[in-house]
Amino acid sequence: MWRIWTIVAVGLVLISSGMTAQQSQIGLPIGATPEPVTIEDLDGAPVDLRTFLEAKPVVIEFWATWCPLCKALLPQMADASRHYGDRVQFLAIAVAVNQTQRSIRRHLDKHPLPFPVLWDAGGRAVRAFMTPTTSYVVVLDARGQVAYTGTGDEQDIGAAIEQALGTERP
Repeated sequence: MWRIWTIVAVGLVLISSGMTAQQSQIGLPIGATPEPVTIEDLDGAPVDLRTFLEAKPVVIEFWATWCPLCKALLPQMADASRHYGDRVQFLAIAVAVNQTQRSIRRHLDKHPLPFPVLWDAGGRAVRAFMTPTTSYVVVLDARGQVAYTGTGDEQDIGAAIEQALGTERP
């Protein structure tokens, strides 16, 4: 099993370090509804992702402490969270590659994220969302359907959220 995770980790690092912003061509197709999965919070308690997918749009970033594109994307994600946080749920799903729940908590003590961080120990969310790399962002509309997917640090998160909300950006 460790060999599979090592191969996945190397692939994620190579892909995330060389990818630029992309949208609608990767991961889940626009209009798809992701398979419901249960992952964990950072304390190991089960969390059904459906609890976040009810009533309002959701922005999910597949994230890692070691991901340079995730770090570069953080200011935009934080700004979007402040601007849209009352109308949109934000989540980071930490991939279980070269990090642990403990190392993530230590990282977040020094570098907090402005939204919840969940733990995908078994890769269930990675598979359900067809995650190609870290920094992969999925925006789901209020019905739980994919409105946007993209990777990299040059994504326009605000425009993706406006699309999910069904409004135009000023």
